[in-house]
Amino acid sequence: MKRRIIYLLAVIGMLSAGCNETDDGDHVDAITLYEKVGGSWSLSSLKMVDEFAKANALEPHEENLSSQFNYADFKINLNVDEKMKPTSYEVTGNVPPLFAPTGFWALSTDFQPTNSGSVMVLLYSDAAKTQLTDSLRLTSVPGSNEEMEFQLVRTSGGTPFISYVFKLTAIN
Repeated sequence: MKRRIIYLLAVIGMLSAGCNETDDGDHVDAITLYEKVGGSWSLSSLKMVDEFAKANALEPHEENLSSQFNYADFKINLNVDEKMKPTSYEVTGNVPPLFAPTGFWALSTDFQPTNSGSVMVLLYSDAAKTQLTDSLRLTSVPGSNEEMEFQLVRTSGGTPFISYVFKLTAIN
């Protein structure tokens, strides 16, 4: 009987020793929006919206610019480094610039907001990201469909008068 108790205590001791080590795997960084937004994108469509006409229910208040002014050639590269941090951006294609064609970029937040707030793509002229040149509202975050949409809004006296809606598709 004494042998059985010793054997039983030995087995319980081995089992409990194995339970003391917690192995949750290796630490990985959280998935940020930079992993979804960073990369090369081509234009699917570009729409110009007359915000004044839209606010006053005047027609037409939208115009498709996709096939005009060579915008079919519009591409944007939102570069990230090996740690998925934003670096530079570049617009390619022989298109009239609606915002600075080269510079540096960042998002207003690393993660998708849980409230109704929007994410802004902030464009800078310097690598230190101190000279803001423009901001684009991210209206559709890429998902499994590899499509993204952002909006450039022009204001006068704080009131929007025109906006440009860019629909983009990832370039693989």
